[in-house]
Amino acid sequence: MNSRKHELRVQVLQLVDSVLILLAFWLATIFRGFLAHMEWLDLPQLPGGLGEMGWLLFIVVPLTPIVLENFGFYDNPLRKSRRDSLWQMFQAMLVMSALVAVVMILLQLPSWSRIVLVSAAPIGLGLILLREAATKARYRRRAREGSKLESVLLVGQESELEDLKALLPEDVRSEWEVVGTFDLTSRPLEELVEMLHEHSVSRVVFSVSRTAFGRVQEAVRVCEIEGVEAWVHANFLQTSIARPSFDSIGGQPMLVFRTTPELSWALLAKELMDRIGAFVALLLTWPLWVFAAVGLRITSPRGPVFFRQERAGRHGRPFTMLKFRTMVPEADSLLDRVKKEHGNQMSGPVFKLEKDPRVLPFGSFLRRLSIDELPQLWNVLMGDMSLVGPRPLPLYEVEAFADVSHRRRLSVKPGITCYWQAGGRNEITSFEEWVEMDLRYIDNWSLWLDIRLILKTIPAVLFGRGAK
Repeated sequence: MNSRKHELRVQVLQLVDSVLILLAFWLATIFRGFLAHMEWLDLPQLPGGLGEMGWLLFIVVPLTPIVLENFGFYDNPLRKSRRDSLWQMFQAMLVMSALVAVVMILLQLPSWSRIVLVSAAPIGLGLILLREAATKARYRRRAREGSKLESVLLVGQESELEDLKALLPEDVRSEWEVVGTFDLTSRPLEELVEMLHEHSVSRVVFSVSRTAFGRVQEAVRVCEIEGVEAWVHANFLQTSIARPSFDSIGGQPMLVFRTTPELSWALLAKELMDRIGAFVALLLTWPLWVFAAVGLRITSPRGPVFFRQERAGRHGRPFTMLKFRTMVPEADSLLDRVKKEHGNQMSGPVFKLEKDPRVLPFGSFLRRLSIDELPQLWNVLMGDMSLVGPRPLPLYEVEAFADVSHRRRLSVKPGITCYWQAGGRNEITSFEEWVEMDLRYIDNWSLWLDIRLILKTIPAVLFGRGAK
């Protein structure tokens, strides 16, 4: 969990990098103007300023630092090698290049704009690398100049404090001058007050997993009276998955442990992407809806066009999921018989069968092209599902979970596509492996991961990979 100071530092660096990108475009226009004076290149005269391309800066300048942050460019600046920085910048450049290329093709930007863009990229990357080198040099200089470091006192047993020091990254330690340690279990609080005064301490860090809470409360109250920040290392509550954060309810401080992504701008962007993406996809795919509806009416007139089933949403809350019907009308009542006669290709509580006798010939065609999944776009538009997330399971399959830990896949909204859908689909026969993929998605979620899975799903659907 990053501190607010770290978050503020990152935001300042992002602002500086935005200015550097703007400077790179300005230098690129100067370079383009220089080329325009070379008659043998036969280039048209550049319009004043950035011309038709000026509005593109409103996208590129603020978005580039955000993409860099997504690839961890601003994390652990002192521990990170130049190679790591170059790799992170290369990944970010690929994302931004793809975005700019799409804009250029759609808007048919003139050739002079392309020269500015191509030359601005290396200039911008070079300026940001220089800024990063200057930032590292500043951190190291502050570490050498002890008078500018923050005076920090560590409180806890010696073994605990050694473990705490090992956990702290170098860029944090480089800003601290640890003026001493204090064993709260064996020394009186009067000595703590003396140390605060003697060393002009501005922060006290507690690592007190083996100390009584009452004793810790008294020490924190001492810091409160002295006006010194008290930071408590929450190692007295050990978790293997959940990430700690602090919040408040009705003014009461709360230590929160979350296993899902915390509310952030990225999650809001995911919600926006879901709604807009579903709406656009509905508009683009309406001919396929008509095709599926007409085909089902002709090939299976007895049953409805849409298949409705109660599925488990976030935290298991039921919702009605929509699909185009691909089976005979009485499919649900035949399930037990099919299981008995044909078995189940999936281990665990879920049922999958490659050649399910209940599937209609036209339904098999819809499944092969994933057309049967299109009505779930309406579920996304209504907020019950996401474009990307663990696939929603029927309620009776969720109730049959043998391992309680499998329910953690219900901690986020279910989705139309996921690792399983984008990768193997019916090639995966282990429910444990399926759950493992869903939990890997939850634990490593990012907006960029959603975009990657959507892009991987498109060829999987077009080429019918794994669909049966």
